[in-house]
Amino acid sequence: MTKKRNGFLAFCFSLVPGAGEMYMGFMKQGISIMAVFWMLIFFASFLNIDQVLFVLPILWCYSFFNVHNIRGMSDEEFYALEDDYAFHLNRVFPVEKWNRNVLAGILIIMGIVMLWNNFMGYLHWLIPSEFYWNIMDGVPQILISVLLILGGIRLIQGKKKELEKKEEEDLMK
Repeated sequence: MTKKRNGFLAFCFSLVPGAGEMYMGFMKQGISIMAVFWMLIFFASFLNIDQVLFVLPILWCYSFFNVHNIRGMSDEEFYALEDDYAFHLNRVFPVEKWNRNVLAGILIIMGIVMLWNNFMGYLHWLIPSEFYWNIMDGVPQILISVLLILGGIRLIQGKKKELEKKEEEDLMK
């Protein structure tokens, strides 16, 4: 790990999520925080789902205070700290499950949304009803909402099955 850095510059860089961690020498952590921050903005604007943006202040505060906690560590703690990706997504989504199929699904959904938006743009002049267009403009948001709900249900069911399996193994012993 690199040596501790200037406190004023650490403060300045901590104002941008991920930049402070990168300045302190924790590149993996900084890149992952910065990527999540900007990807949330991109997906919220691309899919027109502004409700996702409530996470941004939380992520910003996490990054800001994380930099100052790292800066305030003793030298032993600082040099013992390993650079690792933030949020430990590899523990939440094991590599076997979080692979090309998930990325392919995300790309397919984004492609469908883009096609839908372009297709609706061409049909707008054919069908003049505003009521119809208000419903049709909401279809991509509804699709993403349903997928998020199904993903949450799947996560809950997976955890429930894991707990049941652990209880069963404990009873066997």
